[in-house]
Amino acid sequence: MVTKKEIKQSFFIALWFIVLTFPIMVIKINTIKHTVLFRWGNILWVGIAGFGASLVWNYFLRMKEEKKKTGVKDDIPVVHRLLQNEKFRNPFLAAVGVFFLAYPFIFPMYHTSIMITALVYVMLGLGLNIVVGLAGLLDLGYVAFYAVGAYAYALLNLHYGLSFWVVLPISAMLGAICGTMLGYPVLKLKGDYLAIVTLGFGEIIRIILENWDSFSNGPRGIPNIPAPSFFGYQFEQHASVVYIYFIVIALVLLTIFFVNRLENSRIGRAWIALRDDEIACQAMGIDKVKTKLTAFALGATWAALGGVVFAAKTSYINPMSFTIWESITILCVVVIGGMGSAIGVIAGALVLILVPEYLRAMAEYRMLVFGALQVIVMVFKPEGLIKSVRKTYKFEKVKE
Repeated sequence: MVTKKEIKQSFFIALWFIVLTFPIMVIKINTIKHTVLFRWGNILWVGIAGFGASLVWNYFLRMKEEKKKTGVKDDIPVVHRLLQNEKFRNPFLAAVGVFFLAYPFIFPMYHTSIMITALVYVMLGLGLNIVVGLAGLLDLGYVAFYAVGAYAYALLNLHYGLSFWVVLPISAMLGAICGTMLGYPVLKLKGDYLAIVTLGFGEIIRIILENWDSFSNGPRGIPNIPAPSFFGYQFEQHASVVYIYFIVIALVLLTIFFVNRLENSRIGRAWIALRDDEIACQAMGIDKVKTKLTAFALGATWAALGGVVFAAKTSYINPMSFTIWESITILCVVVIGGMGSAIGVIAGALVLILVPEYLRAMAEYRMLVFGALQVIVMVFKPEGLIKSVRKTYKFEKVKE
């Protein structure tokens, strides 16, 4: 039941929304005719929407608090339950596989191109999830390794004519080397200090690429980057987009396989121990230096692979493609999807990349709606869309 206090609070929130959105929703300036139009009717709709949204918000907050008091816990997300159930797992995975295989043949090229971008962010998110989600190392310079992969392909192809398939493993090695180079100086840092240093590293790489004209062509960037070929055969535009789509699908599956194997391996358990308690981790005999450097190196490897695909897809790169906002977007993918959860990161990447594109019909309001959705997720699902579920082992007495 709605209380008087909630109604009063919702009323004042509606007034606040009216004042806040007045310049956008009410005033419309025509710079050609030099006229000002006041759309007073919008005030009513803003007030009603603000009042109703506030009541709904308070209702769900109250339900959340009551759930906490009753002690009811839902530790395992629905997706994990579905995948753990052998009866539904195979049909579910088959349906997902059929959908993604048929996607480029059902939807137009524009949608396929957007999906390629989303899948690249899945790779980037899974790579950053190793560093942030599993090892607990806040890295805000992750976009630097993304740039390393993209420029590795662009420059090696420009100067030496190396193909996409040759540069792909080379970029992975370059990413691992750069990740190790970043990780070594910051071994003793953690928390906000680590974030600031890694942020500085990302900006250093971008500024070098922007100012070293003889090496990276500076702010002009590098055009005419070729798309991947098939045994020397170069596809036309539409077929090339479909081909890149299936390459990215294969790379995403490879990433999921490796990340899943790493998470359940000895080094994966060492990352989780490092994240939970660094002192206890060291006391148990785990080599902290090796563990951190491995996390940085492997995370950077997947970023570099994603950079190669990005360069091949866009056929043009410049330093402004690798700003701090890219790192923040990738970090949002991990945090909103669910830190430490591979399934959550995949969901987070698809939501954060696809939703803004499909909200383009709402024009200037799409980013407002997108921001509101992020706030809702972080308030009601602070652990992410699909939180990480750690494996548990039960020992049962054998009946004789």
